[in-house]
Amino acid sequence: MSLPRFATIRVLLLLSCLAIVGFVSAHQRVYTRNWNQTLETVIYPINGDGHLVTDRYIQSLDDADFSIINRWGEREAQRYQLPLTTPFNVRLGEPIKTLPPAYPPDANAIDVLLWSLKFRFWAWRETPDSGSLTRIRMFVVYQTGEDQVPLQHSLGLQKGLMGLVFAYSLDKQTAQNNIVIAHELLHTVGAVDKYNSSGGPLRGVGYANPHRTPLYPQRNAEIMAGRIPTGPGRSYMAESLRSVIVNSYTASEINWID
Repeated sequence: MSLPRFATIRVLLLLSCLAIVGFVSAHQRVYTRNWNQTLETVIYPINGDGHLVTDRYIQSLDDADFSIINRWGEREAQRYQLPLTTPFNVRLGEPIKTLPPAYPPDANAIDVLLWSLKFRFWAWRETPDSGSLTRIRMFVVYQTGEDQVPLQHSLGLQKGLMGLVFAYSLDKQTAQNNIVIAHELLHTVGAVDKYNSSGGPLRGVGYANPHRTPLYPQRNAEIMAGRIPTGPGRSYMAESLRSVIVNSYTASEINWID
């Protein structure tokens, strides 16, 4: 049985959109993993709880608050002898006034796909002049924590080169916020999580130095785990990027080494 004309047109339009998205995603994946040019990364802050304290925190931000991410990237790239001196350049963009679509609780594959499309449309609408297709956009939703509302889980999307970070609008949290931003940034270029369901680093792949003797305590955190192991099942959150590294597993995933 043939489809009605309107349904046929709708299917063709959907297929065309999927083809375009697929082409763009493939281009982004190849370009960002070549490491031939510095990846421009823009931080878009968002007031997530409507508090004046959060608004004042956002207004106080400038490029210098995120410069440690750039220095950290340079340090880690040098350890792996990456020909590109500065792998990414993180800078502050304009604040965004609307909240992103909420990630669905207990999401199945279809829910995640629909949310992803909504999120990408929201990002396109809020940053219509974001520039190059290979510019990474990190949307950071800040909250004070005074409402006792826990932070939502942050996300980094390789398809679309976007990250959604939930962070605290407190000066004392800025350094750890930058760890989360760097973590999600590496997701956009192919890195995968290296922590277990309890949030602890996976033994071996989630350790900064999995071959250290003795194994414990580790001196640093691996960026895709974020915590420093002190013993079996014991770890603590790194305080800043100064004590976080990219291990060889993550370096391979983002194409810094073969």
